[in-house]
Amino acid sequence: MVISYIKYLLRSGNEHSIHSPFVYDLYTKVIRPRDQHPDYAQLRTLRKQMLASTEEIEVLDLGAGSRVNRSNKRKVRQIAKNAEKPERFGRLFHRLVRHLQPATVLELGTSLGLTTLYFAKANPEGKVITLEGCPETVRLARTNFDKAGESKIKVVTGNIDETLGQTLKALDQPLDMVYFDANHRYEPTVRYFETCLPHASNESLYIFDDIYWSDEMTRAWEYIKAHPQVTVTVDLFWIGLVFFRKEQVKENFVLRF
Repeated sequence: MVISYIKYLLRSGNEHSIHSPFVYDLYTKVIRPRDQHPDYAQLRTLRKQMLASTEEIEVLDLGAGSRVNRSNKRKVRQIAKNAEKPERFGRLFHRLVRHLQPATVLELGTSLGLTTLYFAKANPEGKVITLEGCPETVRLARTNFDKAGESKIKVVTGNIDETLGQTLKALDQPLDMVYFDANHRYEPTVRYFETCLPHASNESLYIFDDIYWSDEMTRAWEYIKAHPQVTVTVDLFWIGLVFFRKEQVKENFVLRF
């Protein structure tokens, strides 16, 4: 992963390397800014509580597992440290929702629910559906949702291989935003992407986590970038942004974050 990051640093640019007005606007107004918002303080407090928790739970891991802890018994603070995205990514997701105003956000992989809350807080009028395979982390996530006063988040518990299709069948509108953070392997990542693809609209954004976490994830990212329905991708190393805007020339951007 270190070699991949060095390659990323050598290839990545900033606003001066962007010729697309859409991507320039996205980068300068959403990706690059370091903003402050009232929601961030509350979510920072929740994160600190999770990082201080000594509670131990039994984790049902249906994905690629953890590189840090191979045991299914894990302390909550370990999950908060190793499985949750750092705060700056939560703030980025919050800005993306505020900028794009998605009516429906689907998250694959709830974990402790901290990232879910950034999606939910950014658009009080929007719908957030989050899928998670582990009942114990769902229990903790629901507690965090209650503490944050977010009762509208719909949580679907169960193996995402089984629950994703059922959830999509019940949708009555396009998937405006999807966050893929459930299974860091090639086949499931591509399968989840292709399952969600018929529900994408011209304005949809699909976000992929940890695109250089492993060779499998990098292969999946390359497959997604090359897909004929994908027009614009933005590689931020830790995450990848995927757009389907038919009016855009197909182009892949590698940008500093």
